This record gives sequence, structure tokens and C-alpha cells, in this order.
Amino acid sequence: MVLDAGGGWMRPARALLPVGLVLAVACADASERTEGPPDTAAATDPQLVFWASLESLCGQAFRGHVVESEPPDASFEGQALVMHVRECQIGEVRIPFYVGEDRSRTWVITTTAAGIRLKHDHRHEDGTEDEITQYGGDTRGQGTDLVQDFHADALTAALVPAAATNVWTIEVEPGRRFAYALRREGSDRRFRVEFDLRAPIETPPPPWGG
Repeated sequence: MVLDAGGGWMRPARALLPVGLVLAVACADASERTEGPPDTAAATDPQLVFWASLESLCGQAFRGHVVESEPPDASFEGQALVMHVRECQIGEVRIPFYVGEDRSRTWVITTTAAGIRLKHDHRHEDGTEDEITQYGGDTRGQGTDLVQDFHADALTAALVPAAATNVWTIEVEPGRRFAYALRREGSDRRFRVEFDLRAPIETPPPPWGG
């Protein structure tokens, strides 16, 4: 690991390839090899392990519940919460998040040269973009096999100045739990919703604009 110009950690140049592409190449190499030691790249890079766990959920939907909300958000009370890992491509996973009949939210997770990015795609029922959309951030460092943190980017700070210190977290514990969380550094703002991966449900309708 080396320090970048902004004082953050980044991987050496040899590893600065899209995570999804590296994973695809590693898996292809492993499937074609008939002898010799197995390729361990996907087993030793936390972001590759995380990405593989994420992709393993593709096509499935799960119910969830809010476990933390500060301040309390009444819009989630009494609503069925569902996530659907709807689209998986090399370097991109799209996960609509439904709150009752509201299908406006989609988490968009992509790979970058330096790590992984999370964006929030918000749409109106007619499919047009909401005024506040495409906010989110990027990982700093490699995270862990199970957990990746996404720090608010400049677009987020411009759209919602109060969210400039947001850190979103996605956790994937295979066979057990998927979690999406938010904390706002320097404040009490917290949110966390967890989904039970042990009980897939019928896939819901597409998100608005999907």
C-alpha cells in the first residue's frame, strides 16, 4: 500500500485495475488451468472477495428491517423493505431497494481503478431522475472481505452540503446477512437496514425507470 496525493491509501499500480475485471480474469484463468497451483488473487484481495459475495446474490430478493435510525425516519415505519440484486455486469451491480410501494431507490455499486464506488439512483414514478440523485462515494483502502465503507464524494457535498461527511457501509455476510448503513461523521446521524440472506423471496417488479 502507498499514500496517494491526498494522504489516503491506495494499492500499488499493478493492482489498479477494475475489481470486476480482475475477478473475471482470475476466475477465467482458474477455470482453464488443469494443473499447477490455484490462482489465489480472488482469495487474498478483500475487495475481490467482497465483490464475489455480492455477485453471488444476483437475481435474488430479500426482506429486511431497520435496526437503527437516528433521528427516527417515519417513512420506513410499517413498510415492507425489500432489496433485489437485479442486475450484475462486469464491474457493476444494481440493487433496487423498495420501501413499501415506493420503488424510487436503486443502489448502484461499480468498480473503479482504485476500488469500489456506491451511488444512489433516485427516480420518480415516470422514470425521470429525482433532483437529488447519483450521490454517494468511494472506498478508501481495501476494506475487508465482509465490509466496505464509501466516503462521500464532491458531487454529494455539492448536492447535499450536510452530507459531505457521510460514510455509507455495505456488508455482505454470505448465507446470513446483507446490510446497508449510513453514518454522518461529526453528528449523531445513523441509519442501518439488514436483510436476511437465508430466506430469498419472490422477485419484485422493476424499479421506477428500470
